[in-house]
Amino acid sequence: LKSLLRASQGPARAGMAVVVPRNFRLLDELEKGQKGDAMSGVSWGLEIADDITLTSWNGTIFGPPGTAFENRIYSLSIRCGPNYPERPPEVKFNTQINLGCVEGRGLLKPSFPLIGSWRREHTLENILEAIRREMAVPANRKLPQPAEGASY
Repeated sequence: LKSLLRASQGPARAGMAVVVPRNFRLLDELEKGQKGDAMSGVSWGLEIADDITLTSWNGTIFGPPGTAFENRIYSLSIRCGPNYPERPPEVKFNTQINLGCVEGRGLLKPSFPLIGSWRREHTLENILEAIRREMAVPANRKLPQPAEGASY
C-alpha cells in the first residue's frame, strides 16, 4: 500500500504540494487501525469489511481511568463523506454519553475543536484520541453518566 501511495502521488496542486486521494488516505487509516493495539484507548475500522466506498466506520473509545467513563467502552459510528479528508467526518456516539461536546442524540458537535478547526492532516485516530482526552479534563471527568450499556 505504501508503494502504491508513493507511486500515485503526482503533484495535484501548484508547486510541490501533494494531495493524497481520498481512498488512498482512507486505506492508510484502515491499515493503521487494523495494526493498532488499542494501547492509546481507541480503535477504529470499517463497519462492513468489504465496503469499497470506505464510507462507514466504527470507532471505539475505552473510558479513561480515574474518570466517570472508566471501565466503559464507547461505540461510535463515523461517516467519511466524499469530501473527506478535506471535510471532517460525521461522528456519532452509539453508546449514550454525557459529555459537553456531544449533542442530545449522540452527534459530536461541529464546535468540537478538532472538527471546528479541521485540517486534512487530521485522522480518525486523532478524533477518537481527542474525544478520549476530553473525557479526562477536570470539567468532564466526574460528569454523571447514563446507565451502562444505554444506546441512542
